[in-house]
Amino acid sequence: MVDFEWYRSFIAIYKHNSVSEAAKSRIMTQPAMSQHLASLEAEVGEQLFSRAKRRLTPTERGKQLYSQLAPLIESLEEATMELKSPLPPTLKVMRVGASPAMFIERILKQLSRPDLSIISHLGTADELLELLKEDRVDLILTSKKFLSPGIEYVRFIDESFVVVAPAGTEVPNTVKLKEREQWLSEQRWISYGLELPIIRRYWREHFKKRPLINPVHIIPSLHLILCAIEEGAGLSLLPTYILEHFKQNEQRWEIVFPDMLIHNELLIGYKSKNKHSLEITEFMKTIKLV
Repeated sequence: MVDFEWYRSFIAIYKHNSVSEAAKSRIMTQPAMSQHLASLEAEVGEQLFSRAKRRLTPTERGKQLYSQLAPLIESLEEATMELKSPLPPTLKVMRVGASPAMFIERILKQLSRPDLSIISHLGTADELLELLKEDRVDLILTSKKFLSPGIEYVRFIDESFVVVAPAGTEVPNTVKLKEREQWLSEQRWISYGLELPIIRRYWREHFKKRPLINPVHIIPSLHLILCAIEEGAGLSLLPTYILEHFKQNEQRWEIVFPDMLIHNELLIGYKSKNKHSLEITEFMKTIKLV
C-alpha cells in the first residue's frame, strides 16, 4: 500500500533534483527521504530518477507520475490550509510576491480593504519566481520574464529610471555623450545588486558599451538607496515613481541628465492553471489602477 508521504517526498525531490535538498525542504533526514523514494519506485516497478553525480534527473516515468500527482497534492494541501485558516469564509486570501519597493507602491494600499487578507513575500525576481513555481504565492510583480512551463505573464506598468545624485552635486553642463559617460564613470555609485542590471542597461542604451564601474555600496532597497543618496553616499538609478513620493521643499537629491531616461516593463506573473481565477483577475485589475 502506498504511503501518502512517499508522494510528497517524490514531489519535493522532483522540484529540487536532489534528495538532500528535498529532505531539508520537508525537514526530514536524508536517509528517510531516500527510503521514501526507494519504496515508491518499488511500488511503481520502475526508476523515477536517473542518478548522475549529485543531481537527479526525472525519467520519463518520473515525469509522467509528477504530472499526475502534482495537481492532486497541491489541491489537498490547499484544502488543508483552508481548514486550518481562522479567517472568515467571506475574507479572500491573496498570496503576493513583490520587491519591497513595489510592495510599498502597489500592495500597501490594498491592506485596508475589509474583504481581503494579503500574505506577502518580498524578494528579488529570481526568488519570487521560485515562490511561484512552488505555489507559495498566487502571483508575483516582477521585472523579469522567465520562460518556465506553466507560468504566464501580463504587462503591469512601465517604469522610467533616471540618475539621481545628492543635491548640489556639480554636474557638467554638456550634451556630449563621451563627456557625460566619463563624468558618470568617475562618481561613487550605489547599486541594488552586484550584477548592476539596470546600470548595465543604462550604459548600453546611451553609451553603447558596458560600464567600467564598481559600486561603492550595495543596498537591495530602492527606497533606502534614495535615503543613502540624500546622505551624500553616492548616486544611483531610481524609478521616477519613487521620486514623485519624496518631492519636498528642501529636496536633498536631484536628477542628473534628465533627458537620459531608460524604460523598464514590469509584469505580473501567475500559474497558467489560475488564468481564469476570478479572485486573481480582480486583484490584478485593482493594483493596475492604483
